[in-house]
Amino acid sequence: MTVNFPKWTNQLPTMAALAVLSGGLFVVLTVWYFFSPKFTDVGYSPTQPIAYSHKLHAGLMGMDCRYCHGAVELGPHAGVPATEVCMNCHKTVRTESPEIQKLTAAHEAGLPVRWKKVHLLPDYAFFNHAAHVQAGVGCASCHGRIDQMEEVRQDQPLSMGWCLECHRAPENALRPSDRVTEMGYEHDAALALRLKQEKNINPPTHCSACHR
Repeated sequence: MTVNFPKWTNQLPTMAALAVLSGGLFVVLTVWYFFSPKFTDVGYSPTQPIAYSHKLHAGLMGMDCRYCHGAVELGPHAGVPATEVCMNCHKTVRTESPEIQKLTAAHEAGLPVRWKKVHLLPDYAFFNHAAHVQAGVGCASCHGRIDQMEEVRQDQPLSMGWCLECHRAPENALRPSDRVTEMGYEHDAALALRLKQEKNINPPTHCSACHR
């Protein structure tokens, strides 16, 4: 007995192969986008033990980042302020605030405030704040407009690819070293290129630069 199939069935192998390829491509693109730091990390903003407004302190009051993050020019870590630093002002300022009372209680108990880290680099990635600040990379280049954030959030993906973009063209992020904490700084391409040449800034792009 002879069975005759419609002619269109001859296309089934091709259609099946295309379906498998399309499905594989869809999975790859989905993982590439939805599992990337740009999607998973940007916008991360943990609830802090004490409500602190960077918009008020760094924005309205114009406090320099280095007053609280005093180690940013000295070593790898920017550091978080000791309770004593906060109490320099808040021994007398807004002492009736429930949030300030939390701070006062920690200070009187001799305990640090357990601030939650916002920018979480993996352990295998080495980053030196001092090297970048001294080269003239502004705080806002990585952290965004902190002076406009009521609660700090991650502004950039901080992925390897994102870092390499800057290392390959540092002139896109450079500014005078004495203006690194200035929020709202307007990039000057000609000045940045001159600073790159004068300081001989040539960031490494090899693996051991960040993976040690």
